[in-house]
Amino acid sequence: MSNERLKAVMVSGGWTYAALAERVGVDTKSVERWANQSRTPRIGTARVAADALGEDLFALWPSLRQPRAVRATSPELVALYEQRADLPVSVFVDLIGQAAARIDVLVYAAVFLHEAYPRLNDLLRGRAAQGCVVRIALGDPDSGNVRQRGDEERFGHGIESRCRLALMHYRPLLGTPGVEIRTHGTTLYNSLYRADDQVLVNAHVWGVNAFGAPVWHLRRTGAGTLFDTCAASFDAVWNAALPVEES
Repeated sequence: MSNERLKAVMVSGGWTYAALAERVGVDTKSVERWANQSRTPRIGTARVAADALGEDLFALWPSLRQPRAVRATSPELVALYEQRADLPVSVFVDLIGQAAARIDVLVYAAVFLHEAYPRLNDLLRGRAAQGCVVRIALGDPDSGNVRQRGDEERFGHGIESRCRLALMHYRPLLGTPGVEIRTHGTTLYNSLYRADDQVLVNAHVWGVNAFGAPVWHLRRTGAGTLFDTCAASFDAVWNAALPVEES
């Protein structure tokens, strides 16, 4: 997966790999790997490169933004991020790619996954082929709750079209053994991205788009209840959701 933001900034500024490498003090191959393989430089090197390009450091390499240190009150809390935009899509992809038994996704649309990682369906097919149960719950675009969320987040009718777009992205998975897709019309308080005993929880804040809302990373340890609360929430929505039929 390439770093499209870095490549676009380099093109717009007329930077070649060799020129940026010389300015930063690294070899040309390193810059090529940053751009074409999404390699992340060390923080000091990245800062010099970002300054040379006139671009925000974390816009080029979001993974360098560390989760805010918190005094955890639960042994299940791995990390807390101020907003979903701080997480590179590789965090979601890596989490899904490591799943061995279960993948659960509860969202309204979350089209950012397919947009940033077009091979997501291939990844899900591969996990299902290895025995993973994959459950995808998407928002029903005709639901009153979806329309209300659009009004609250100032998407208007945009969120309804994004729900339809999300279903279009996932529809090729219909009929894949081990994969099921359903639509729901619930009031979504959190989006959930679960892989086995880990889950990324994207909170929803009134008037704020999901990418600007906090995310916490939980891992089931047997010593807390946060993870199981989220898992039970998914199951409750899933049981009330409607299966998407093959057309």
